[in-house]
Amino acid sequence: MATTTWTNAQVLALAPDDSSIKSGKSLASASKWQNLGASDQAIWGECQGSGKNPYQSSIDLQETAFKCSCPSRKFPCKHGLGLLLLYADKPELFPESVSPAWVTEWLFKREQSATKKTEKQQAPSDPAAQAQRQAKREQKITAGLGELDRWLQDLISQGLAEMPAKSYDFWDGMAARMVDAQAPGLARRLREAAGIANSGDPNWVATLLTELSKLHLLVRGYDRLTEMPSGLRSEVRTQVGWTISQDELIDLAAQGEAEMVEGDWLVLGQTITEEDGGLRAQRIWLWGQSRFALILNFVYRQAPLDLSWKSGTVVAAKLIFYPSSATLRAIAINRQDSSGPLPMGDTNLSQALHRHHQAAIANPWLEIFPCFCAGVIPYRRDEEWWIVDRAGITVPLQIKERSGWQLAALSGGLPVALSGIWNSYNFKPLGSWVNNSYYVIGD
Repeated sequence: MATTTWTNAQVLALAPDDSSIKSGKSLASASKWQNLGASDQAIWGECQGSGKNPYQSSIDLQETAFKCSCPSRKFPCKHGLGLLLLYADKPELFPESVSPAWVTEWLFKREQSATKKTEKQQAPSDPAAQAQRQAKREQKITAGLGELDRWLQDLISQGLAEMPAKSYDFWDGMAARMVDAQAPGLARRLREAAGIANSGDPNWVATLLTELSKLHLLVRGYDRLTEMPSGLRSEVRTQVGWTISQDELIDLAAQGEAEMVEGDWLVLGQTITEEDGGLRAQRIWLWGQSRFALILNFVYRQAPLDLSWKSGTVVAAKLIFYPSSATLRAIAINRQDSSGPLPMGDTNLSQALHRHHQAAIANPWLEIFPCFCAGVIPYRRDEEWWIVDRAGITVPLQIKERSGWQLAALSGGLPVALSGIWNSYNFKPLGSWVNNSYYVIGD
């Protein structure tokens, strides 16, 4: 029988939005389900909807994958959330049994798909053809950067006063040119800059000038890649839009050109953001071996996310870090659950801000940075949430109202240790240590 344990907070962290949380909770009742069951790998059940036949919902607990016969495009759907919430609360309602045919068939297809993916990754490549493709892309990028450089110079020479009157097409035209030049990283930055002048920020001129300066720095930096340290060179190429596949990263690690760290890692939490062109970015934040790590996944629209990382749990894994001037992103191999001690950070607020400052010096394009805030007290002021430390340093929180009250309840008015993400403006909590336990803070 399945023995994986879940908490309500871990399940709700998988929800795609607030309405799914509400609907999932309403279905986390035994009266809503029939034919519940569990095996060594999965749980399943049937939930009666508005149609004649009940919806068949199943969950692969080994890799945390969902399957439901309902027409919802959300992933996981409310039935999957309700089923897992019920399992987290009352696992005794799921008797050990042989999985029905519709569950067995789904698990078999998943196994076949994983096998085909592995075989495709192991297929030999043509080095000569790959080198030719890269050379052609380099030519396109170089030409595109030349156009962007001239465009930026014209924009600055004309001044920024007229920017609020510019339409989105003004920015999107150059962004589309960067896509054609196979520099998607620059296209994303241009599209993000498009709304700054009309954002309502009273300091929009300074904000826009900062973003344009970062673009200019990338253009100039790409022309001087050979003069840079290897980490900074990799960061510039990544920011422009070059990617390193997992297989390539593993090869780099074997050659000693990528850092590999093995040990126990606490899953601090995860965030999901909407990116350009219908892309969703899933960021899974880890802490262990006295350092942070980021597992970054991209999916299009409603494609399934990687739900196998349970926030608040400790995993044993070997992480391989992508080369960068501020090493953070990694992939995980040989991952399994761990019963080791709970890793904990103890950086105070002042130290956390200093570390972010140092990281931004190493990587000027750094947008968000994980950190700890130990010894802070959450409080509410002017309908917003803040934290304050013993030295009186205050920082605004990026947190929803209900999660703010959850954090206040965990604190009880006393100092707590938080993990979270700093974006130079506010701090987004991921979790809190209380009495040697880690509690996930809901979004």
